[in-house]
Amino acid sequence: MASEQTSRPTQRLAVLGSPITHSRSPALHRAAYRVLGLDWRYDAIEVRAGELASFIAGLGPEWRGLSLTMPLKHDVIPLLTELDRVAAATNAANTVLFGRTAERRTLTGFNTDVTGLVRALADAGVARATHVTLLGAGATAGSALVAAAELGAESVEVIVRTTAKAQALVDLGHSIGLIVSVAQLSSLDSPERQTDLVISTLPGGPVLAAEFPAELRRRAVLFDVSYSPWPSALARSWAAAGGTAHSGLGMLLHQALIQIRVFVSGDPFEPLPDEEAVLLAMRGALAEEPVEG
Repeated sequence: MASEQTSRPTQRLAVLGSPITHSRSPALHRAAYRVLGLDWRYDAIEVRAGELASFIAGLGPEWRGLSLTMPLKHDVIPLLTELDRVAAATNAANTVLFGRTAERRTLTGFNTDVTGLVRALADAGVARATHVTLLGAGATAGSALVAAAELGAESVEVIVRTTAKAQALVDLGHSIGLIVSVAQLSSLDSPERQTDLVISTLPGGPVLAAEFPAELRRRAVLFDVSYSPWPSALARSWAAAGGTAHSGLGMLLHQALIQIRVFVSGDPFEPLPDEEAVLLAMRGALAEEPVEG
């Protein structure tokens, strides 16, 4: 596979979003392509909400695919020719693979965030969670909800500033057999709250007006998809209570590995040549880069 690709002209890929300067994706992808012997260029490019269609329209034939972060995971859906099962279920795609028919360029969307989160939680020692609490209702929250189902969750509580924004998550939960309840952020410190795992999908690791009860923070694992800055305010809160918190770097690593499978073979289930060596190089790239953004 790799030897066939090296004979081709340099192909281009990029991660798009806003903000994007903090992204660690270029380091991960470049490390992987070096191991695979692929002469591929991968950049980080600022693209804001409403700009994605025009950006894609201006791309040349050398472009192979895109990684997408906020706020583009929902924006891309109307532009896609085809979606994989997870992207269709969550109405969000973080990966776009370009193809071509005789008439036009095709865009196939994938969601690798679900697998990335499940694998990152496994690395953190979380293979099962019966009751999950989810902070936020954006594109990544849908992926976290599906990941909770894969962990065997029976119920998920979604905590948001505006409860109406969580309706799509309630509907998604019902479609995959989850009991989903919704609460406001102002109730965060309720002593009645019980959970095994808290997943925060709030961008940028914001400081919240209230804290989870100290006992919950001691007992439940926190997985914060934010990784810059780190530790986030939530992670500091967990540490203060003697609890365990994990950053989103593990999710970033594993979702990127699945993305690279897509970019190399078009199949998220097709392992890469010497995948263990690729993953090792990607872990090394994360270790070399500063965490603070």
